[in-house]
Amino acid sequence: MTEILKAEDLQVYFPIRRGITSRAVGHVHAVDGVSFHLEKGETLGIVGESGCGKTTVGMGLMGLIPPTGGRVLFEGRDMALLSNKELRSLRRKMQLIFQDPFSSLNPRMTVNQILGDPMDVHAIFTGKKREDRLAFLLETVGLSPEQGRRYPHEFSGGQRQRIGIARALALDPIVIIGDEPVSALDVSIQAQIINLLMDLRRDFNLSLVIISHDLAVIEYLCDRILVMYLGKIIEEAPYSALYNTPRHPYTQALLSAAPASNPLQKKKRILLEGDVPSPIDPPSGCRFHTRCPQRMDICISEEPCFSDMGDGHVVACHLY
Repeated sequence: MTEILKAEDLQVYFPIRRGITSRAVGHVHAVDGVSFHLEKGETLGIVGESGCGKTTVGMGLMGLIPPTGGRVLFEGRDMALLSNKELRSLRRKMQLIFQDPFSSLNPRMTVNQILGDPMDVHAIFTGKKREDRLAFLLETVGLSPEQGRRYPHEFSGGQRQRIGIARALALDPIVIIGDEPVSALDVSIQAQIINLLMDLRRDFNLSLVIISHDLAVIEYLCDRILVMYLGKIIEEAPYSALYNTPRHPYTQALLSAAPASNPLQKKKRILLEGDVPSPIDPPSGCRFHTRCPQRMDICISEEPCFSDMGDGHVVACHLY
């Protein structure tokens, strides 16, 4: 398969400023040395608890937050080295679905204006072609062209998220990054949006990056999954390998907390002690060692390298 998007040692730090001069007295290590790739036609999942840095990774991939270190390659081109004109052309190919379907749509604009705004920015689809394109987008996501004259407050949460998806499709992208695209919706509506995303991936030959804390959504949608903890990737595997044979103690704890699909199935819950450490001053060695039930002395002093478990399954843990 063809590699379409790649992060190399991506770092995103946020300065902590104090005093009258607002000088930096420290940094929040939101993303700290993340490397992975996305192949053409693939759906990649990024999972982890709140504060692990997964949303910041998505923003870094889009260029909405400038990386502190490392680089992002899109179709082999370093995004940081592109001119404004080249970057604008590239942005047509990579779009974002926001988490909140309520605040991500301008309440003063009709749906047609919201969908047409990206077309205006990039000066494409004018006149009759624009009208046809707007109708096509709405029909593609399960809405009628007549609804394009309405305002966002006239739609339900699920319909608003469909509008957000239509906006992401407006410029014919090849990569879409979904930041918790269904977390704000009811369970029944979540299923509709998930099925819509799967249909769009097939029909438009899209590559997707899905960011979520919902393990069931990730399992259903994704071909390959990254598990993040405190700004770092700790495990990467195809979805079947990750769910059937999780290796990292943190991944095992995450999966044990997910509700079983079969109510008769008994699962042993792994309870983690303590709180997530501060990303301002992350622990030495393995960042999970302060909560790990299988901690060893080496975990405190030495950061683990990735061990290859075979078939694309790698884990950063001293146990292996």
